[in-house]
Amino acid sequence: MNPRDFNLTELRPEIPSARITENMSSDERFQNETLRPVIKLQDDLLVAVFRNYVSKHKNAFYELKLEKRLLYIENAIQRDIKFRNSVKGMIIGQFTIQEYENYIKNSSALNKRMMNIVRERLQSNIQLLERDLAY
Repeated sequence: MNPRDFNLTELRPEIPSARITENMSSDERFQNETLRPVIKLQDDLLVAVFRNYVSKHKNAFYELKLEKRLLYIENAIQRDIKFRNSVKGMIIGQFTIQEYENYIKNSSALNKRMMNIVRERLQSNIQLLERDLAY
C-alpha cells in the first residue's frame, strides 16, 4: 500500500454498525468498508458545504419548517447536479486507488448509495444547520 492510501485509511473512523459478512453483495461491502467511513470522516465538511449551499440560495432553507427542510436537503442532493457532483468529489477524493478501481466498476449504483448516506447524514445533523449556528 502506498503512503497516500495508508494515510487515507488510517484517518477514517471505525463504524461498528457497518458489519461485513461473507454473503453480502460487493456494493454493500463497498458501502460498509469505504463509503460509510469516508462520509463520516467528511461529516463536518459536508455540513459546512451545505450551509454554503443554503447561503448561495438566499437562505430560504432557514424559513422552512422541519419537514420542508428535510425535503430541501433531499432535493439539493438529488436534483442539483452541480452540488451533487461537488459532494461526490469530496468523497471520491478520499478513496484509495484500489477503492477507486472498485468504485468505477459500478459507479452508478454506488453513487446512489453514496448520495443516500449523505442525505441521511445531513438530515440527521439538521440541528447543526440552524441559522445561528451557520455564522
